[in-house]
Amino acid sequence: MDGRTILSLNLRRIRVAKGVSQERLAYDSGMDRSYVSGIERGVENPTIDVLDRLALVLEVPIGQLFVTPSGRTPPEGLRRGRKPKED
Repeated sequence: MDGRTILSLNLRRIRVAKGVSQERLAYDSGMDRSYVSGIERGVENPTIDVLDRLALVLEVPIGQLFVTPSGRTPPEGLRRGRKPKED
């Protein structure tokens, strides 16, 4: 498995486990949502500075983005749509 695939699987896995949308992750890390999507799909080649910002927002050590996953199956995504308004 190549580095870009490992990165893409881990970024999505961590993001979904923390309940963070791509849009929120992108906004909080100062980048466009389509760029975050591209990283998760393995089509973008982010710099170490970009990975540093993503890891900071996700509150994980940057090394966690490069741990070889046990399987190649991407995690399920978050539920579509906006969260219901709380009263």
